[in-house]
Amino acid sequence: MKITKIETFTYWIEWCNWLFVKVSTDEGLYGWGEGSLHGAIQSVEAAIRELEPVLIGQDPSGVERHWQAMYHAWRWRGGASMSTALAALDIALWDLEGKRLGVPVYRLLGGPFRTKLRAYASHWMTGVTSPEQAYEQAKEAVRRGFTGFKWMPFTFQMLRDNEHSAIAHAAELMKAAREGAGPDVDIFVECGERLSPRTAVMLANALLPYRPSWFEEPIPFENARAMVQLQKELPVPIATGERLLSRWEYRELLETGGCKVIQPDLMHAHGITEVRKIAAMADTYYIPVAPHNPGGPICTLAAMHLSAAIPNFFILEQMEDERALRDDLCTVPVKCVDGYFELPTGPGLGTDLNLDVLKERSYRPQPVSGSTESLWR
Repeated sequence: MKITKIETFTYWIEWCNWLFVKVSTDEGLYGWGEGSLHGAIQSVEAAIRELEPVLIGQDPSGVERHWQAMYHAWRWRGGASMSTALAALDIALWDLEGKRLGVPVYRLLGGPFRTKLRAYASHWMTGVTSPEQAYEQAKEAVRRGFTGFKWMPFTFQMLRDNEHSAIAHAAELMKAAREGAGPDVDIFVECGERLSPRTAVMLANALLPYRPSWFEEPIPFENARAMVQLQKELPVPIATGERLLSRWEYRELLETGGCKVIQPDLMHAHGITEVRKIAAMADTYYIPVAPHNPGGPICTLAAMHLSAAIPNFFILEQMEDERALRDDLCTVPVKCVDGYFELPTGPGLGTDLNLDVLKERSYRPQPVSGSTESLWR
């Protein structure tokens, strides 16, 4: 069996472009990968074209071998675009290998520790501005079966205008959300790098009575030492890592205790092959893994297969508002029942894609924010 063709397909989905890659062989088998990127998606397509000569004409088996060849071909340049391209191809090769052998990808990774995966509703309660709305939307998450949801109870504009007022308002919303969710539901706080070490501590202390389960990306990710110092001062666990692209970028964060939960993104951190190693590294520090999962269904399925096969899985993100579209796109829809993903049983990732569903959603350039002001203060 030889790899004969690599194709890319790009579609605009509400707030970003989804990019799928199809790796085909001379025997009719093919694998699906995903490299959706919030930003310069055309650079990812170009990077896939650059990596194509590494794979064309090769036997697709031995995914680690191909990962090493692609990584070392371009490891010193390309950044997130190249690592996302490599990730998309890596995921497709795992899908193809599972189909070739007739087994789910998690079997190739050593078999499942679990047959269902706890999920949380992500980007939940977007647009909520009043305690009444927060209460009702928190109850809705519970009604749908989730035992956790993630939201941002403040805006950058409010923080910039009057941080004390913004933090007080966030506390009011969080109180209402906790009342609506009840005592046993995890409420994860998305911070989106909008805070500084100073305002992160202020906000955490204000929200502490309502038991936030983590602060996600409270400050910009580039300075691991700053994150380490903040975790020492913050009375809430930090979850971070969605923008870290390799085990080498995770090393300092893990060695110095910069967080309590890591969130590698399989679409950007070089795919299943690399994130499996990141998870193993985190396990030596007793750190759980909650994969970042903002893309389409192939991203979700890749994260599910990996999560099933690692011992330190914690919880998996579900973009609940996009569920119907993902289900329509998959020939075998992802099952998320009563707040848990159920593992697929088919070979490879467990689905094919019906791209006709997306034919009216052609590529659009990503809107660019022109602000020169820091996101944090």
